[in-house]
Amino acid sequence: MESGPPAPDRPRDPESPGPDPGPQSPAPPPGPQAPAPQAPGPEAPQPTEAPGTLPKAPPAPETPGSYGGPVPPGGWEQPIGQAPHVFAGAELSGWWRRVGAQILDGLILTIPVIAIVVLVVVVAAGSDVGAVVTGIVGSLAYVVVAIFYAPFLMKRPGAHNGQTWGRQALDIRVVHDTGEEVTLGYAFLREIVVKYFLFNFIGGFFFSIPTIVNYLWPLWDDENRCLHDMIVKSHVVRT
Repeated sequence: MESGPPAPDRPRDPESPGPDPGPQSPAPPPGPQAPAPQAPGPEAPQPTEAPGTLPKAPPAPETPGSYGGPVPPGGWEQPIGQAPHVFAGAELSGWWRRVGAQILDGLILTIPVIAIVVLVVVVAAGSDVGAVVTGIVGSLAYVVVAIFYAPFLMKRPGAHNGQTWGRQALDIRVVHDTGEEVTLGYAFLREIVVKYFLFNFIGGFFFSIPTIVNYLWPLWDDENRCLHDMIVKSHVVRT
């Protein structure tokens, strides 16, 4: 018996049960998907620091108009406050105190001048010869007073050593750099020979330029000294 041609395949009914596919895993819940792993690439080189060093702080932000260059050395920094200069533990006198003391001493020395002038006028009322003699004697007396005024007062021992009346009024005095007391001879050398004769009298022949420079020198000297202070090794300090 001959078999006929094979029957054509019929489409499967979607509702008909098919072969059991086996146990299936449950579907993952919906949510954010994790990024897919990427292939490792070349790493950027990390800066290395020497062992024992601290990490560098980030630079501070610059404000408009601020200086952004290198910090100058310590000697060029503007000081916030400067302590007064001292010598041997005592504060140095300022320039204005020295000038004030000089003016006061000059005013004190005008008193004998006024007294001599009045005396000459009174004597001249009775005798011309007497007025001339009085004038000569009075002038010589004034020269002696003017020469020994400062040295005689500066040789006083104790707290007033190195002081004239003008310096005493402004609380300053002259001190010897060696630490010794000011003597009559040292005061005469400083006040008469060097200060007045050398700088005032001899300096007057050079248009008083040495005189002016001598008295202005403390304005730029670190130890507030005049030139005559440097010559005789002295300082002027506060008391």
